Amino acid sequence: MRLVVLLCLLSIKVMAQSEADSLRSNYVQRFPDNFFLWPVIKQRSLFFDISSRTDRSKVLNYRPNNSFAVGMGFYVFEVAVELATAIPLKEKSRATYGESDVRDLHANFLGKNWGGDVYNQKYTGFYIADPNRLVTTDADFTKRPDIEMTNTGVNGIYIVNHEKFSLRSAYNFSERQLKSGGSFVVTGTLNNVRLRSDSTILGNRYRDFFPVDGAFNEMRYTTLGLAPGYSFSLVYRSFFLNASLALGPAHHWIYYKPAGRPERYDISINTYADIRLAIGYNSDRLFAGMSYVTQSRDIRFDDIRFTSNSSVFKMLVGYRFREVGILKKRAIDLVPLDF
Repeated sequence: MRLVVLLCLLSIKVMAQSEADSLRSNYVQRFPDNFFLWPVIKQRSLFFDISSRTDRSKVLNYRPNNSFAVGMGFYVFEVAVELATAIPLKEKSRATYGESDVRDLHANFLGKNWGGDVYNQKYTGFYIADPNRLVTTDADFTKRPDIEMTNTGVNGIYIVNHEKFSLRSAYNFSERQLKSGGSFVVTGTLNNVRLRSDSTILGNRYRDFFPVDGAFNEMRYTTLGLAPGYSFSLVYRSFFLNASLALGPAHHWIYYKPAGRPERYDISINTYADIRLAIGYNSDRLFAGMSYVTQSRDIRFDDIRFTSNSSVFKMLVGYRFREVGILKKRAIDLVPLDF
């Protein structure tokens, strides 16, 4: 009797899965018999802003002087891989903004209902831009080669309506959205940011920009955030436009060291945002697109509002080829299971 019940449950599950796959095929096209190649131009960046908690006109933008990278991408064995190398900076750019030492390790996956990424970013060398100051000469940018920022963590995303909506069709092109549609999404993050410098982060030029507590030379914080949101793709023939926004609360554990004063600890609840934008062309064979993905974390302590951002900008053009021979296998098929 138990065996009969088990078989019935399995049959119901198989039928439900078959119906879901059939429904999804009306909205999303898969390419299980193709492998993809694409040249890519991309830029990863890690930057932050410091502003007054009470006066938003007092804001400083800290930016790295990192270059774009060019390379190739592959989608084979149902796994996407991109390899890119940085373009050397021009001498004028170095003279104006200084030079940044960038170490950026990133691994991500994006399935039909789950996605996530793991990263470790270490940027040394920033320049300060004052948005209230009209920049006319190179001297108007304060170069801070001593500032070091490290960002380590994991992000995740869940797509609720994955039967009718494909987020990866707009960002890694492993699928194709056939009709306009959207889905509620839930994103989450757990990350740790460390910032330090030889002198105060504000430097001598802006030492009176904030009260005395703003003159810190070291800080770190850990963020745990959860953000609901919505993603929508507008489709016209083979062209698409996707916009995703998730915004929610985040819990921050904060440590900072004001210059010449005892270290301090704080706890706050502020915001975490996940923003994604993509536009492109996605047909049976040819695909091309441009995308921008950014995660923003906002914390506040004393009279300081500190906002850190990690972002990826990417442009690519690719083509799908018919799989032959070993290319028909999946990555899991190539892993020996008899160990």
